[in-house]
Amino acid sequence: MARVLCDLSHQTGRQIGILIERSGSIPYVIVGDHKEIVIPALSGIRSSGGRLRGVRCVHTHLKEEDISEDDLMDLLFLRLDLMAVIKMLPNGLPERIYGVHLIPSPVNGKHWQLLPPQVPTRQDQHFSTLITALEEEFSRFRPVKKVDQYRDRAMLISVTTASKIKDRQAVRESLDELVELAKSADVIVLDCIIQYRKKINYKWLIGKGKLAEIMLAALRLNANLLIFDMELNPSQIRSITDHTDLRVIDRTQLILDIFARRALSREGKLQVEMAQLKYMMPRLSTRDDALSRLTGGIGARGPGETRLEVDRRRINDRLTKLTKNLKTISRERQQRRTRRRKRDVPVISLVGYTNAGKSTLLNTLTNSKITAENKLFATLDPTSRRLRFPKDTEVILTDTVGFIRNLPAELLQAFKATLEELHEADLLVHIIDISNPRFKDQIQVVEHLLVELDLQTIPCVRVFNKIDLADQNLLVSLKKEYQTIAISALDSATLTPFIDKAQNMINGLKVLDSER
Repeated sequence: MARVLCDLSHQTGRQIGILIERSGSIPYVIVGDHKEIVIPALSGIRSSGGRLRGVRCVHTHLKEEDISEDDLMDLLFLRLDLMAVIKMLPNGLPERIYGVHLIPSPVNGKHWQLLPPQVPTRQDQHFSTLITALEEEFSRFRPVKKVDQYRDRAMLISVTTASKIKDRQAVRESLDELVELAKSADVIVLDCIIQYRKKINYKWLIGKGKLAEIMLAALRLNANLLIFDMELNPSQIRSITDHTDLRVIDRTQLILDIFARRALSREGKLQVEMAQLKYMMPRLSTRDDALSRLTGGIGARGPGETRLEVDRRRINDRLTKLTKNLKTISRERQQRRTRRRKRDVPVISLVGYTNAGKSTLLNTLTNSKITAENKLFATLDPTSRRLRFPKDTEVILTDTVGFIRNLPAELLQAFKATLEELHEADLLVHIIDISNPRFKDQIQVVEHLLVELDLQTIPCVRVFNKIDLADQNLLVSLKKEYQTIAISALDSATLTPFIDKAQNMINGLKVLDSER
């Protein structure tokens, strides 16, 4: 095989390579130019149960060059079992085979190991023995628990130009929140990486060298997913996925996935589907390289464009249908609100950052059993329950979807029908998780979104929640600073001040309405 490859390279003046699967079959023969080969996308070749790809590359070097940096990058990014180079003599005969493979832990700063050069006809080590030992070594380095083998294992990445300490702290806090989002999506977080850059390259986003480090870490940790703490555009996703076969998603996709998992009502499912389709539309592309070049003009009036257009048309048709269904549900909500108004029942809406304790408070006040977990976006569907205050005042208490920083625009638009419920509220109760060290930023996020939704004119009362987890000395000064009521939603004995305050505000609003 080595002699045939060298003979063909000598005749054509081009590097020639083959990809060999562990079974010995050859799925690809690659013809390059005089200085390199380009390995195609290996989407049809999967790893055979281990962390490596299950395929090795052997190719010729015409001028007796050593294993190049490009060879090492291909070995790394494609997770090849082995990269081997056959150096050629001037007469076109093979000189020796030079191989390199990845290793689980770096030695002298290198994440790969060179094999001793061998004459092709005198190889003293069988490849299957080598790869079996390598796979066992990777497995010992970071074994995957049986219970976790079907869960996504992610590395979280943030790219920023922040230089000030305050700005860098905000980046770390955002990444910490991404960790909580990932856990809420049942993703195992293996590592968090922040890359500080002087200037963001909006096409590539992350440098090739940094991506190489990430790929090495992903190989060692057995990661199968990269999550970026920002919204990626189609060009950025493509530039990253061109260099790795790991799945790549951004913060928006992660939040959409959580919403898709948690939405239970028909309306919630429709809203999430609409948000996902709107996010997907500008990112539609074909992965077929043969068709991807048909971008317009002569030769493009065929399946290349038709396939994309059909996808777009189907999405547009589905969006039209979803919009129609959501308008119907919105009218039904309006009718229910009108009936409530006729009965003159005041509405109190709970708003706040996700995981602030809104659902827990609703459960405690109304003896309900709404799902309430210590997770971001544990509940999505709006829930209303009747509540009778001690002074015979009956109100409707409504729980709404939690807010979060950088809430995807698609979600905010899709959930507009649900958030319309807030406009009918007589009183907004802003629940704040005082035990969260980032509660000040969370207050700003919620109040900014309330202004964006044009809800700033509705009376609002701030309530510190989870006081049982907060510093009591700090709590006293914060209550004065923010003019709030402090409660623990899990302890009904702490709710009396809040109930009295809400009841007095509702009664005061009734008096104002009667005077008008």
